[in-house]
Amino acid sequence: MFADFLVSGLAAFALTAMVLHLLLVRAHRFLPVDQPNERSLHARPIPRFGGLAILVGGALAFTMPASVMPSWLWPVPVLAAVSLLDDFVTLPAVPRFLVQIAVAVAFALTQSIDLWWIGAVVLAMVWMTNLYNFMDGSDGLAGAMALVGFGTYALLSALAGDVEVATVCVVLCGASLAFLLRNLPPASVFMGDAGSIPLGFLAAAIGVVGLQRGLWDAWLPVLVFLVFIADATVTLLQRLCRGERVWQAHRSHYYQRLVRMGFGHAGTAKLYFAAMVGCAACAVLVQLNAPRFGPALLAAWALLFILMGRCVDRRWRAFEQTAAGGLQ
Repeated sequence: MFADFLVSGLAAFALTAMVLHLLLVRAHRFLPVDQPNERSLHARPIPRFGGLAILVGGALAFTMPASVMPSWLWPVPVLAAVSLLDDFVTLPAVPRFLVQIAVAVAFALTQSIDLWWIGAVVLAMVWMTNLYNFMDGSDGLAGAMALVGFGTYALLSALAGDVEVATVCVVLCGASLAFLLRNLPPASVFMGDAGSIPLGFLAAAIGVVGLQRGLWDAWLPVLVFLVFIADATVTLLQRLCRGERVWQAHRSHYYQRLVRMGFGHAGTAKLYFAAMVGCAACAVLVQLNAPRFGPALLAAWALLFILMGRCVDRRWRAFEQTAAGGLQ
């Protein structure tokens, strides 16, 4: 079984690396490019089709003899197609959300979820889909979260004997690693909506599948992806309290403020990666040994992030005051 996982992961890595290289060398003129603006953290145009390579490389990996693509992955090409179109022409928010909601509802209905919980599950899936996209704004973050998050899912599902879920997650890890190597600071390619939207959906969808199959408890997917969930959720709430238009692009995420305060892309990536690994390691240890303590562990990590966020808030206010004073 381990050999099959290894083959699937290596195939996904190699195929994604090959597809990404071909896109960068042969097709970069015809694919989306991120142009810097007043809300960007970058000063030069950077291609944003790395997610397309992840999906194509991952799909090709399922053609290997040891791999079979599960039928419950059907939402991925739907979301990828809409998101790729959005990368090219910037679709209005409402049609995009309607597609995401429809896909989430259809997926939830196929997972034998109690009808009382359908609404909460759909809301969580749509939010996870979008927050992952919100967090894809600094070098290394989205790729690292995919590697750590799906790696955690792969480990736990393999230990539980669920080859199907484990194979999907190993393929995602291999494909994400190939992208991450080109997305580390200084990034030569971005993920784009075509990658971040499907990966966000899969983070939630695989969490639901694993929960339904008894691979992990409900708190585990939240803790594994808590670094992204905490940053995006608290930022949204802060913007709502300030009366801002939350659907518009901005630079007020915690990771964006850290980059602007001097941590840079590399420093911010290291800090977030350490937090991701910490959450994942704790999640695995508690899930395997004392899952009843999972909710308390989740609350402890959430409290830690709240305290860290307050520290960043204070430093940010001081940074803004210093910058305003320098302009006078």
